[in-house]
Amino acid sequence: MQNQQPVNLKGIAWTAMQQYGFVPAFPPSVLREVEGLDAKVFPETLDDPRDLRSLLWSSIDNHDSQDLDQIEVCEEGADDEIRVRVAIADVDVYVPKDSETDRHAAHNGTSVYTGVVTFPMLPDRLSAGITSLLPGRDRMAVVIEYTVHSDGSVVPGDVYRAIVANRAKLVYEEVAAWLEGTGPAPRTVAETPGLAEQVLLQDRAAVRMKMRRTEQGALALETIEAEPLVEENRVLGLVVQEQNRARCLIEEFMVAANGTLTAFLAAAGLPMIHRIVRIPKNWEGIVAEAAERGESLPDRPDAEALTRFLIRQKAADPDRFPDLSLTVVKLMGAGEYVAFQPGDEPIGHFALAVTDYTHGTAPNRRYVDLVIQRLVKSVVGEHDPPYTPADLDDLAARLTGREKASQKVERYVRKAAAAVLLHDRIGETFEAFVTGASEKGTYVRLIDPAVEGRVVLGEQGLRVGQRVRVRLMAADPYKGFIDFGRTR
Repeated sequence: MQNQQPVNLKGIAWTAMQQYGFVPAFPPSVLREVEGLDAKVFPETLDDPRDLRSLLWSSIDNHDSQDLDQIEVCEEGADDEIRVRVAIADVDVYVPKDSETDRHAAHNGTSVYTGVVTFPMLPDRLSAGITSLLPGRDRMAVVIEYTVHSDGSVVPGDVYRAIVANRAKLVYEEVAAWLEGTGPAPRTVAETPGLAEQVLLQDRAAVRMKMRRTEQGALALETIEAEPLVEENRVLGLVVQEQNRARCLIEEFMVAANGTLTAFLAAAGLPMIHRIVRIPKNWEGIVAEAAERGESLPDRPDAEALTRFLIRQKAADPDRFPDLSLTVVKLMGAGEYVAFQPGDEPIGHFALAVTDYTHGTAPNRRYVDLVIQRLVKSVVGEHDPPYTPADLDDLAARLTGREKASQKVERYVRKAAAAVLLHDRIGETFEAFVTGASEKGTYVRLIDPAVEGRVVLGEQGLRVGQRVRVRLMAADPYKGFIDFGRTR
């Protein structure tokens, strides 16, 4: 943008946060409270914690992540079983219910990752410091145990508090390249005795669980979300986060861990919050999408049949598969939180092919996970639950709304960054796929760069999944507009 003032992307992100009801800065009362915390590992109120610091714990996350919520370790058992332990940061130790920090976290409900600036739910001294499971530091944690059988089935185990220490912070892409045979073992893996065998054992457990869930109808979806690569307020490009074997490993471990938490709370007879994706109301739309591709799906929602269809489509047309995935996601409907009382019929998570599921493995980043952690600790500590059923009803509704709002902020800022990237390319033509076509508008995603925008000229007759050529007509970072005209 020659002869123009640089676009203030951080200001756009800040404004978007406020527009969608977030408080982007921590109030002074929260900062004072957090600065006054004593970073003790062993709270005086904890009686005889288990000491698991000798285990070969490790984490896998993004290269720049500091707010580490979980670490993992496995061991082989009899009959080819694999015993998994997942340790979750004990955030509640430092963020007691109804504290100033807790009230702020409850209001925002989640960390918001815009790619331009991150708005953490908790101050960095907590989420990237004394509540983060960073390597080489003794930490309190809630440990979740479960057993993975040779057929991939999972048997929930115990949940308890313990002292842990992360031995290695690993990076998704490096671990994935090694596991997939396209790169060497990460340096930390190679230099830490026993860690290579440990990660391979974790991978074996994850592969089993994924295969089992796929057989039961877990959806093989793969959407594209291009994150802006920003340096000193300059957009250098857009980076697409690709699914890989290491990300699948962590996803499988967390699905099983969250299922174990629901089983633990259910056994204690406690109300809780479930994470659900309802059976698709617009199944007819998904059936129509399959028919356009020459395939048929049952008249009634069938997760296994949908999964088989998706796997075939990915193999047949990998370029268009992310757009098909996005269409299916939209037709299914968004995930949500619902309060669950003992004796209720669970709604389940259609996309994951699990019945009893929650979010309890990321308390540094999501408030619902902190709520679940407090419920779990009330069982472990044998004291009254900190929330009533009415409290959980209110929290589930509010946190569903906060999640949707955070997604709107993230999408808006991504569009703003993409508009900055494309501003000097107005008039150029691009290959694209149609990602949406309705009364609300017709939208396309460019193949390169992976930018989405609206077709405002020549959109008539376009259908989802169609490949088209479009010309960039306008790009306005402050309004989040990227407009195209169809050329053929």
